[in-house]
Amino acid sequence: METKLSGHSVYRTEYHIVWVPKYRRRILNPDVKGYISKLFLKILRSMPGCEIIEQNIQVGYIHLLMVIPPKYAVSEVIGQVKQYTASKLREKFAWLGKVYWKERVVWSSGYFVSTVRLDAKQITEYVKWQGYQDSGQAKLDL
Repeated sequence: METKLSGHSVYRTEYHIVWVPKYRRRILNPDVKGYISKLFLKILRSMPGCEIIEQNIQVGYIHLLMVIPPKYAVSEVIGQVKQYTASKLREKFAWLGKVYWKERVVWSSGYFVSTVRLDAKQITEYVKWQGYQDSGQAKLDL
């Protein structure tokens, strides 16, 4: 965890953020995952100081470990990221219109967020581990 400086503050604000597709649909295939990663970089350019330390995109959810400076409300950052990515995903992947019919959604309205204390390394390892843990389960057909 690194201490950051801004004009009027010194901070160490890292967040573990998780959200899922609407209805827990398993829409995050490899093409969508790659595109979302690019979208994250684009949207974060408009929010100086915000950065993704680690990300894990699985077929049914997204885990992010992020730095969000105190000048931003965490809920606003998450809302903007979800809104921007949903809009761009629906433009690029027309099949999402069939998955969600007439709804103009991709993401569930809620999310999980927790602050990361000095054990950020453990959270980083956990986020990475989730990918390994779920990669075997994703192949199972019931």
